[in-house]
Amino acid sequence: MKIYTRTGDAGETGLLGGGRVRKSVLRVETYGEIDELNACLGLVGSVLTDAETIRLVTGIQRDLFAMGARLADARSGVASTFDKTRFPEENVQRLEQAIDKAEASLPPLKAFIIPGGGEAGARFHLARAVCRRAERRLVALAAQEAVPPVFLAYLNRLSDLLFVLARLASHRASVPEIPW
Repeated sequence: MKIYTRTGDAGETGLLGGGRVRKSVLRVETYGEIDELNACLGLVGSVLTDAETIRLVTGIQRDLFAMGARLADARSGVASTFDKTRFPEENVQRLEQAIDKAEASLPPLKAFIIPGGGEAGARFHLARAVCRRAERRLVALAAQEAVPPVFLAYLNRLSDLLFVLARLASHRASVPEIPW
């Protein structure tokens, strides 16, 4: 299989389940934002050394692939028939548990902080900002067509988790937070 097909040269792309759309439609923009978020998490993962955090980030990346695949499916409202693209509410609960666990290791937050804080911390902050953009796109898409509500909750919670993981990475690296 070749990586290039030439079928997108005129600015269209194919959706799963059939059909072609302009690459600029909101659905494609949305799953493109989720793909960018996934790539940012790959960038984060490239500097992580803690096995538990690596597993957490890899699990999130798998979730994002599932979400993107579901959004790329032209058959709106069709439940996932593949285990890989199932997206249960437990995914959100898993993020909440990770937030609670990470926050237990951190000093209380008393002010807004400047994004940064060492290599891993800065990468987590970048991923958080990309996550918020993806969430805004998903909200816009949900105003136009049916989107599983769990996707909205997941991205909202994920941005919180990425913020906490940025703080935790800086804390572990002994890099002080800079208050705003």
